[in-house]
Amino acid sequence: MNKNKHRFVPLWLSISMIVGILIGTFFTSHSSTGKLSIINTRSNKLNYLLQLIDNNYVDTVDMSSLVEDAMPQILAELDPHSSYIPAKDAEEAAEGLKGSFSGIGVSFTMEKDTVNVMSVISGGPAQKVGIMAGDRILKADTVSLVGMDSEQVMKHLKGPKGTHVRLAVKRHGTKEQVFFDVVRGDIPNESVVAAYMIDKNIGYVKVKKFGEQTYAEMLVALARLNIDGMKNLIVDLRGNTGGYMHIAIQMVNEFLPANRLVVYTEGRKSPREEFKSDGRGSFKQLPIVVLMDEASASASEIFAGAIQDNDRGTIIGRRSFGKGLVQQPMEFRDGSVVRLTVARYYTPSGRCIQKPYQHGKGEDYENELLARYERGEFFYQDSIHQEGEEYHTLIGRTVYGGGGIVPDIFVPEDTTAITSYYKQALFSGLLRQFCFSYTDSKREVLSKYETVDEMLRYLKGQNLLEKFARFGEQHELRRRNILMEKSKNLFYRNIYGNIIYNAMDTENYIEYFNREDQTVQKACQILRDGTSVPTLPAVGEENMEAGEE
Repeated sequence: MNKNKHRFVPLWLSISMIVGILIGTFFTSHSSTGKLSIINTRSNKLNYLLQLIDNNYVDTVDMSSLVEDAMPQILAELDPHSSYIPAKDAEEAAEGLKGSFSGIGVSFTMEKDTVNVMSVISGGPAQKVGIMAGDRILKADTVSLVGMDSEQVMKHLKGPKGTHVRLAVKRHGTKEQVFFDVVRGDIPNESVVAAYMIDKNIGYVKVKKFGEQTYAEMLVALARLNIDGMKNLIVDLRGNTGGYMHIAIQMVNEFLPANRLVVYTEGRKSPREEFKSDGRGSFKQLPIVVLMDEASASASEIFAGAIQDNDRGTIIGRRSFGKGLVQQPMEFRDGSVVRLTVARYYTPSGRCIQKPYQHGKGEDYENELLARYERGEFFYQDSIHQEGEEYHTLIGRTVYGGGGIVPDIFVPEDTTAITSYYKQALFSGLLRQFCFSYTDSKREVLSKYETVDEMLRYLKGQNLLEKFARFGEQHELRRRNILMEKSKNLFYRNIYGNIIYNAMDTENYIEYFNREDQTVQKACQILRDGTSVPTLPAVGEENMEAGEE
């Protein structure tokens, strides 16, 4: 009898396991959320659809391409910044924020379908073999580069470190092609593109992006400016579309006292995480002004938001882009990447500066800057929409959420001297072409000048506006003397600036343009007046301002 009893034990155990699974499944599917069941059902539905297409569709379908095309469409229904990067583009997409890349070490422009070397990186692979600014690169190995777009050219010039590429080059003044065997190497991907003293007291730093090495680059730049006698600082973030959040936090930490909130993040599945200053920064007392515009986004807004909300310095320029969403990269086995929005970030006052968006309405979101322009926001401060909730800085100044960082001091875009003739010259590319052709024909002369002032003295005696007008006529741009005279200063500024860029470097170009830049001049005024640290307006001033409005 005992033997018969033990014989049924495995059967009872099996029945118990099955009943347990059924009960578990019942409670999972009937729980208050039911999310696991829903997700599994819907993902299975997608898989089943793909199987139906693969097995039954009337024509042969490339299932891999179908999936690749579907991924961006699915993510587009979430928010404007969640995105899918195919495996073939993933490395290139990440490259922009890396400290270096592997290539030959030249910057180039496409002129008349030909690769024209603008500058050669000092000590880089191209310079070592004798390639010079002004050279035309016709071939990379056996592939003709003539007629390619810039992205295609880059793919042929870049490559793994240590690999060889044979370049066919046409040099100005020579008839025969010259061949160079270049060994690709590491090329620095600099993000601090200018750092110089505006005067004996004011230092200036231009940050193009927040990449892997930006914090280190900034420390080197500030140390150099400190040696030069810097007592005030302008940090220019105009056009800086962002990058790594942790780099922005490290950078702004240099300017904040201990235990000040820099930023915090929070999401549905991401609990609140706060980032505070540690008090170890070397420039906690340095007067600072931050420049921004409508292209300043993401990490730029974290930096500016921390300065503004902690009342550490003054923000000058125009309202920033308004990106307050945090993306986390998630890699698939094939090397493709999803950048999924997992949280929002909030400035120290508690505001999220993400501008409004509608799910699946990416086109409207992309056109929002155009809408700002059309309603006059680039030109008139009272056109800025302040629809977000009110927040308060450390000392109690009012700031707003929902739509970028509004500067403490607004500087409009100056369009007073723009004429139709100037716009035609600019947008047709003829102005840039003229500057490149002129630089190319005068490289030997221009290479003698070491400073912007020396080069300007030479250029101002060359009657370049008249030479451009003739160049324009040769390329079907009708001469308009009255309009040309009205835009004369703009023309000269653009012509001189482009020639300086072609013949010298980016820092010299930025230094030249900053001399007449209204936003930079306003920043200098604030710093010279000693009013870069915000204060609350006196009661009388507050009432007067309210009355004027």
